[in-house]
Amino acid sequence: MTVLPTPEPGRAAAEAFVVDHLGHLVRDDVRGSERFRGGQVAADIAVQGYDVAGYAGRRNEVAPESRRGASALSPYVRYGLVTLGELWRHVADGPPKDRSKFRDELLWQEYARHWYARLGTTTRQGVRAELDSPAATDSVAGVDGWDRRMRCLDETVGELETDGWIVNQTRMWLSSHWAVRSGARWRDGEDEFFAHLLDGSRAANRLGWQWTVGVGSNKPYGFSRWQVQKRAPSFCADCELRHACPIEDWPDDPPLVSIERPAAVGGDPDPERTGGPLMPEIRGTAEVVWLTAESLGDADPALAADPELPAVFVFDEPLLAGLRLSSKRLVFLVETLADLHTRRPVELRLGRVPEELAGRRTAVTHAPVPGFARIAAEVDVAELFPTPWLVRPHGGSIASFSAWRKKIGRIAA
Repeated sequence: MTVLPTPEPGRAAAEAFVVDHLGHLVRDDVRGSERFRGGQVAADIAVQGYDVAGYAGRRNEVAPESRRGASALSPYVRYGLVTLGELWRHVADGPPKDRSKFRDELLWQEYARHWYARLGTTTRQGVRAELDSPAATDSVAGVDGWDRRMRCLDETVGELETDGWIVNQTRMWLSSHWAVRSGARWRDGEDEFFAHLLDGSRAANRLGWQWTVGVGSNKPYGFSRWQVQKRAPSFCADCELRHACPIEDWPDDPPLVSIERPAAVGGDPDPERTGGPLMPEIRGTAEVVWLTAESLGDADPALAADPELPAVFVFDEPLLAGLRLSSKRLVFLVETLADLHTRRPVELRLGRVPEELAGRRTAVTHAPVPGFARIAAEVDVAELFPTPWLVRPHGGSIASFSAWRKKIGRIAA
C-alpha cells in the first residue's frame, strides 16, 4: 500500500509529482498539455468564458484557429468538473440555431455514455460490422496509420500530442485515414487517441471511431482533400505533397463483414442497473469519499453530500501500467486533484484500488463504466450516489443515435 504526498497547485508541481511517483507508468517524457490546465478553477473559467454564438456555423472549422467554434470544454466534462446538464443550461440564452446544435452534441455525448454503460467491453468489436482486410489484421499502430508528410495530418497529430485535444472534424480525419485509407486496425487507432486525449473515454472515443470507420454504421466517413481545403485551406497551400496529394480522391469503402451484434443493442432488459441508483443508497456511515476519474468536480454528488469528509483518489497502478498513457493526461489529473486539495483534504494513493481502500467505509458517485462495478464489488461502499445523467438510460434501442433519441423525448430547457 502506497500513500503519496499531495502536490501544491500548479503545472510545475504537477509535472514534478508525475516524474517522481508515476513516471514508470507513462509513455513519454513528462510534460503537461500546452493548452489546458486541470482543476475546478480552470473549468469554471472556461465555462464562464464560453459563448455559444456562432457554434453551428463554425464548430467544424480547423484552421486558422481563430475560425474555430468548438467549445474545448470536453476535458472538463470527462472528469466531472462540469456536467452535461450544466452546459445544457449554460447555453439556454444563446442564439436558437447555435443552442440547438450545441445541445445536439451534448446529447451525442450522453448517447455515447449510455451505449458504453450498456454494452461495456463488448464495444471492443464493431456493433454491426468489422473490417476485413490483411492490413487491418497485421498493421502496427503508429506505423501505417498517419502519413506525417501531409501537413493536414502532421499539424493535427502534433496538436493531439502537445495539447491532448483536437476538434471533432480532425478526429474524423485521423481515424478515417488510419483505418479506411491505411487499413490499420481501428482498435489501435482508438487506443492511440485514448492515450493522448485529455477527454479520452472509452464511450465517446470508441463510439466515434466505430462510426467514422464504418464498423458501427456500415457507412464510413471518407477523408479526402476536399475536407481539408474547406476546413483548413492553409494546410493544403503549404503542404509538400500539394502537387501529389495522396488523398486527392475519395477513398474506397473498406471491406466490411457483418457480425452478430450484441442482443443488448436492440434493448436493455435492466436499464435501472445500467443507469445506477435513482436516489442515494445509504447503507452506513462513510469515513471517506472515494473519488473516481468521473467524479472530481466540487459539485460531484458524493463530495457535495459529505463536505466534512476527506477525499481519496487511487492511481490504479495495474490499469495505468497496461494503458501507458501520455504524461499530459496524468499531469491534468494531478493538477485537478491538487486544486481540489485547496478546498478540502485529498489523500492520494498508488496501487490496486480495493487494497488501497481496504478497511474504510466509502461514499462514492456511481460511474457508468464497467470497471466501476467490478471494483466497487470489492470496496466497502456505505453511501452510493446517482450518476448526474443529462437524461436517464432507457431500455430501448441504441443501434443508432436517432433510435436512442426517439426514446428520450423532449428535455426541458
